[in-house]
Amino acid sequence: MSVPLNDSPTGFDRFGFHPSIVRGLDAAGFQEPRPIQAETIPAALTGRDVLGLAQTGTGKTAAFALPLLDRFVRERGQGPRALVLAPTRELATQIDAEIRLLASHTKLKAVTVFGGVSAHGQIRALRGNPEIVVGCPGRILDLIGQGALRLGNVETLVLDEADHMFDMGFLPDLRRILKELPSNRQNLLFSATMPGEIRKLADGLLRDPHVAQLSVSGPAETIDHGLVPVREDHKRDLLEQILAGDECESAIVFTRTKHRARRLASQLDKIGYRAVSLQGNMSQSQRDRAMKGFRKGQYDVLVATDIAARGIDVQGVSHVINFDVPNTPEAYTHRTGRTGRSETEGCALTFATREDLAWLRATEKKLGAPIPRRNIPGFEDDARELQASPQKASESPRRGRPGRARSGRAGRDRSRRPSRAAHA
Repeated sequence: MSVPLNDSPTGFDRFGFHPSIVRGLDAAGFQEPRPIQAETIPAALTGRDVLGLAQTGTGKTAAFALPLLDRFVRERGQGPRALVLAPTRELATQIDAEIRLLASHTKLKAVTVFGGVSAHGQIRALRGNPEIVVGCPGRILDLIGQGALRLGNVETLVLDEADHMFDMGFLPDLRRILKELPSNRQNLLFSATMPGEIRKLADGLLRDPHVAQLSVSGPAETIDHGLVPVREDHKRDLLEQILAGDECESAIVFTRTKHRARRLASQLDKIGYRAVSLQGNMSQSQRDRAMKGFRKGQYDVLVATDIAARGIDVQGVSHVINFDVPNTPEAYTHRTGRTGRSETEGCALTFATREDLAWLRATEKKLGAPIPRRNIPGFEDDARELQASPQKASESPRRGRPGRARSGRAGRDRSRRPSRAAHA
């Protein structure tokens, strides 16, 4: 049973939230504000623009949702009063779910809009004048064009995972949406990394912002990182060895292409791993089923493309494995941020071939530190082929196995995963 928040002078009571919001916090199990929340909520409550820089999994959604909900429950207005933009459907759905939980003891309404599904249900929901609209830029513009969404009453604009919007080429859409918004509004911009494009956007969008810079590009301290040298034709064998380890409770495996994600998930499933893919060619219902199954533990392995790097919030993912290296150093941060969330521990391993040396140099320069090398037993010859930095590969203290995540799904009944022998 959670301790009532207002019993603790260091809890969320410091912000003076409305009682209905406090009840929502209690329902969500929130007792102490995370650093990004403590740094940004006071400024957001006063109506200031905010630039929040923090790693994924550090509580950014509540950092912008709580001030919005508190203001809307105290002051009546005509919706939509807040527009939250997210780069992917998965992230938009995740944001909406947390807002609904925090608002569960209020009469405030939130609607999620994104492509890949019929717009009819979304249009019906918008007719109810929700206080908050969470959506992806493309569908937002479609609904504006149909006259189903009007943004003239928006008091606050939120850009979540702003850096990823540039990765996906959303800048033209963002500019069109900004033209539909009142000029006199609050702007809250949150990002995990700070490339030059984000700094330009922030400078042009934010007015005298409160800046909370907890992190710019470095990986979260709760993640045990490792780079594993391997030949391209040995990657699958290496992956199977890591997945078979006792330390690996659940894993997200990132690939470069949709075809490889689909094929790899199928191959793992055939040899006994409960694996499912998540990639852009899937329908929204298929993507929803895959994510729901992974969250509920029906699958141990999620094989995904970068479309999922910013939309997965699953507690207890012990491992992130970069089967293929990401395109950019920033993408490395976002992929690996799928583990080690909410101050739990996780392991992030990257498979690197000789063709990946340029990426490795750029990523380590961006991170400001080398990624520790790992020699996995049986793949020592592969390690000799990768000469990327002065740092020498070293044996893992656990005889080459990835680090254990000591929280999350640890202790789960692993007997539910079919044995590989059964599929031999």
